Amino acid sequence: MSPERRRRAVTLLQRRFGVSERRACQVASQPRAVQRYIPTVRADEDALTQAIVAHAAEYGRYGYRRVTALLNERGWSVGKDRVQRIWRREGLKVPKQQRPRGRLWLDDGSCVRLRAERANHVWSYDFVHHATHDGRTMRLLTLVDEFTREALAIKVARNLNSMDVIETLADVMLTHGIPEHIRSDNGPEMTGRSCATGCPASVPTRSTSSRAALGRTDSVNRSTANCAMNS
Repeated sequence: MSPERRRRAVTLLQRRFGVSERRACQVASQPRAVQRYIPTVRADEDALTQAIVAHAAEYGRYGYRRVTALLNERGWSVGKDRVQRIWRREGLKVPKQQRPRGRLWLDDGSCVRLRAERANHVWSYDFVHHATHDGRTMRLLTLVDEFTREALAIKVARNLNSMDVIETLADVMLTHGIPEHIRSDNGPEMTGRSCATGCPASVPTRSTSSRAALGRTDSVNRSTANCAMNS
């Protein structure tokens, strides 16, 4: 806890319980000299604060050290400790760097990512894991249309296999029609023998490589009429 917050805590203890400053400082572990210290506000405090906030907004990946260097380059004579104090007071933080998303690669090294352009163009399905109150796990098979963002199906069960995937896809195809593409990852339910047997005309748009095995999305173009007929 910072000295300023301890100072406010001591004041609150005195007002609420009517104890002396000595007793309140003892409870809050605050030295009395720090409690009685009156901070001095410099004349350029507001201008410096505005400059720090503006630099943080303009350079989102810069921390207080880089901002200090920029301020000194632009005429300010300020140290990093003062900038850090204002930085923390204003609640400024450097956002966490996002991991780059995996891309789909062909054998020739080119990158392709199919984008949905209309309804029933690209469907995506995947599994979501959850648990009931007794600690037992359950799985949810979710199927969405990437263009309309409509949840086409959510199948919930303790165990789901490739046959459940085929049955769910076939039921949805009977009501919504057959999509041009289906996107899935390389889980065992998606690449199992029964799924390949249920959809014998399935042809991936790219070869399944080690990159896909590491969890990157695999886009497949499937002729799914046989799935609906075989279910």
